[in-house]
Amino acid sequence: MDFVLDPAKLVPLAIILFHHLNSLVQYEAASTWGYNTDHHALMEFKNGVASTGDHLATVLSSWNDKIHFCDWQGITCNQNSRRHQQRVTALSLPSQRLTGSLSPYLGNLSYLQELNLGNNFLQGEIPQELGKLSLLRILNVTDNHFGGQIPSNISNCKALTHLDLGNNELQGEIPMEITKLSKLKTLHLLVNNLTGPIPQSIGNLSSLTTLTMGRNTLSGSLPAGIGMIPQLQFLQIAENQLHGVIPPSIYNLSSLTFIALATNKLQGSLPPDIGQLLPNLSTLYLGDNQITGSIPASITNLSSLANLDLAYNNFTGPVPTDLGRLSNLVWFNLEGNQLGFRDKYGLDFITSLSNCTSLETLDIYNNNFESQLPISVANLSTRLSMLILAGNKIHGHIHEGITNLVSLTVLRLENNDLQGPLPITIGRLENLQLLSASSNKLSGQIPSSIGNLTQLIDLRLADNLLQGGIPSTLGNCKILQLFDLSENMLNGTIPPQVIGIPSLEIFFGVSGNSITGSLPAEVGKLQHLREIDLSENRISGEIPGALGDCQSLEYLHMQGNIFQGVIPISLNNLKAIQYLDLSRNKLSGRIPEYLGKLHFLAYLNLSSNNLEGLVPQSGVFEIASAISIQGNTNLCGGAGFLRLPACPNEISINKRSKRSKWVIVLVVCVSSGVTLLSCLGVIFYCRKRSTERLPSPTVASLLVESYMTISYKELFDATDGFSVANIVGEGSYGTVYKGILGNRGTMIAVKVLNLQQQQGAAISFLRECEALRHIRHRNLIKILTTCSSIDLNGQEFQALIYEFMSNGSLEEWLHPDITRLQDRKVLQIIDRLNISIDVATALDYLHHQCQAPIVHCDLKPSNILLDDDMTAHVSDFGLAKILLSNVQEATETIGVKGSIGYVPPEYGMGSGVSIKGDVYSYGILLLEIFTGKRPTDNMFTGGFTLHSMAEKAYPDQLLEIIDPQLLTQGEKPSNSRMQECLASVIGISLSCTKESPGERMEIKYVARNMQAIREGFLKGMD
Repeated sequence: MDFVLDPAKLVPLAIILFHHLNSLVQYEAASTWGYNTDHHALMEFKNGVASTGDHLATVLSSWNDKIHFCDWQGITCNQNSRRHQQRVTALSLPSQRLTGSLSPYLGNLSYLQELNLGNNFLQGEIPQELGKLSLLRILNVTDNHFGGQIPSNISNCKALTHLDLGNNELQGEIPMEITKLSKLKTLHLLVNNLTGPIPQSIGNLSSLTTLTMGRNTLSGSLPAGIGMIPQLQFLQIAENQLHGVIPPSIYNLSSLTFIALATNKLQGSLPPDIGQLLPNLSTLYLGDNQITGSIPASITNLSSLANLDLAYNNFTGPVPTDLGRLSNLVWFNLEGNQLGFRDKYGLDFITSLSNCTSLETLDIYNNNFESQLPISVANLSTRLSMLILAGNKIHGHIHEGITNLVSLTVLRLENNDLQGPLPITIGRLENLQLLSASSNKLSGQIPSSIGNLTQLIDLRLADNLLQGGIPSTLGNCKILQLFDLSENMLNGTIPPQVIGIPSLEIFFGVSGNSITGSLPAEVGKLQHLREIDLSENRISGEIPGALGDCQSLEYLHMQGNIFQGVIPISLNNLKAIQYLDLSRNKLSGRIPEYLGKLHFLAYLNLSSNNLEGLVPQSGVFEIASAISIQGNTNLCGGAGFLRLPACPNEISINKRSKRSKWVIVLVVCVSSGVTLLSCLGVIFYCRKRSTERLPSPTVASLLVESYMTISYKELFDATDGFSVANIVGEGSYGTVYKGILGNRGTMIAVKVLNLQQQQGAAISFLRECEALRHIRHRNLIKILTTCSSIDLNGQEFQALIYEFMSNGSLEEWLHPDITRLQDRKVLQIIDRLNISIDVATALDYLHHQCQAPIVHCDLKPSNILLDDDMTAHVSDFGLAKILLSNVQEATETIGVKGSIGYVPPEYGMGSGVSIKGDVYSYGILLLEIFTGKRPTDNMFTGGFTLHSMAEKAYPDQLLEIIDPQLLTQGEKPSNSRMQECLASVIGISLSCTKESPGERMEIKYVARNMQAIREGFLKGMD
């Protein structure tokens, strides 16, 4: 039977076939389009990233057109049978050392469910286009360098369950839109620069189990909404600036296992029934807040608790005595509270802790515990690594059983009232690295078994009643860095094995004992040591020449001994020495000339010895406050302020030499007079030509009319006879008095030169005249006139007269004397910005706008004076140097020029003064203005400096080093604005204090940038 096609059915069949073929074509086209889109997006990603070294070639070697992108490293596609229909579902390249930035084309990977680029070096901003990835479940870019703000449209990724943006440099506030991610289980934002409040709607994240926002600058109160997240287990918002009371709703989250809210400003008290409310809690970190009240007894019901840290709060009362119920306890820290006051049973809880067999840290430092150290301390866990009981009033003996704690690495018992001897078996603690028992009443001998502590790094037993000799077995402690047995009753000699431990680099101290014998030559092995204190003993013999091998030594205290002989020439090798005290010994011979050439030497005491001969006149010997040589009856010469007799070769003259001398004196006097008159003439000439109008009436206008008529008597009357009550400042070369001149009642400042300084004062006077005659600027101190006359005793008198600055020096504002400045307001942040700009502007003028560059050489707070309007004026040009035209550095080398702490490092190495040296001093000054810390503060030792402190804190932890007065002002600006401002200022200061002069920012750019910072700060206050 033949098949016949019915024409009537042909048309519908053709239509069906057409639609089917069209669908196939559209499907193939869509698949091809999807392939091309994903391929293009991945190639754009590859083009945007790189990798350190040759690593990129290995990581992305498979990313080429010869291989389907689904087979590229780090790429996962959906499981479709046709290759050209597969789409990218995961891009995962963590820990591949990738650099560069993220391409916005990643937003075209519309099937992407996982993007994991954590632990790389990526930077730039997180692309807004990622908000297009509606299927994305995991976004992990932790541990990179992303900046900018968190994209608010990330909330469009409705499928997100894990969002990890931690350990980056993100800024701004947490976008409220992020709380719309209802499926989110993990939110990591810790360690960024986020500011502002935590969104109140945080409670909308009902699926959240993990929330971390620590180490940001978040402010405001802790939202009560956190307590509305029923499944929350891990909560970390430590190290922010949160305040207010911890919301009670948080304690209702029975699922919580981890709470870390430390280092905020949270207040309130813990609920009495915390032990019932949080049954699953394993970690509770609430340290460094303002929490009050007692530690709830119910806390011992937290059977899973492993870490309990309540340090640095205001807890009072007793510590629960049944802590032994916390069988899993590992870390227990209560330091810095007010626990145990007037409670003779306050340490009974230690007995209970013996049941905590996993305990590794017990810290109750700096509380008020007054009871006896219980014997049960010996029953603590043998896993205990740190036992810190210091800073209390604990009494009694150190029980020998404490040496059962064989895992101890840190044992701190200092600042208590402990008595009796150290345990003879102390050597059993073979893992001990820090042993500190200073400032107690320990007696008896130091056990020889202490030499078994071969892991010991830090030994502190100072300020006790210890007797006997220093055990030579301590020489076995080959990695010891700090050794302090000062202020005891020790006798005998210093064992060579001990003072020859090469690892000692921080401190070696045995002062205030009764040690005899000579100083062993093995001291020369201490080549890295920074401080030695042998003072107030009975050490005799000569100073060993080997001491000169201690080339890192900065502080050497040898006073109050019986050292004999001459000061060895080898001490010339102590190039880093800053403080040297050899007083009250029996040293003889001459004072070595090289002591005046030790560039960093700022204090030298040679008093009460048998030294003789000529006193050097360079370096430290030029500064009256820096040296002491009294009690050496056979010394002669030296600087005038020493008032020593002339040396014999200076006074053996005949009549002819006398006549010659008077001729020379006459010539010098005439020359000085001509120079002084020239200086005054130029000042007068410049003042008459100045277009700047002086306010009237002022001392300036008075003296312009008769600038040569100012007399000693007028200054004497103006200052009430140069009364001590009118002293407003003292320096190396003179004293500054305030005074009221004549009937007009005009305030003046009179700098009277100390002519006992002889050459130094004269040079300072001439330099100041020479510098000030060239300059005139609103931020520089104005010299009004000078006075050169004879005082009431017929002695030569010279003085400089300035405008009086009513608000004193910047030094007085940054470091006020509380007893004298009770009513003075502190410097607000805007005041500090203004002062910093004034000083930078003055330096810019000196360096770049004068006929020849002028280097100030002594920039520091005491030389910055403030007028009625708090405008800053740079003063004291006694060390100033005028450079040759267009020359940036003086050709001669002069050693350290300026004040310790502010002097650039190159000066100490013999370089000539330069404008970049002033920039360094300005950078240190800027750090001091905003941190409130002097560069010479006692905290800065052992290579730790004001610069390194700021560098370490920059930019994330600046609020930890900033002057606390800035953070406690009633009208303080918002934290975000302050943080931004401070980061910019500290960044400039670090640029100014680079070790290499060539890397320092030019002062003209400093001035401009500081002005921009001020403008931005003020704009933010609008």
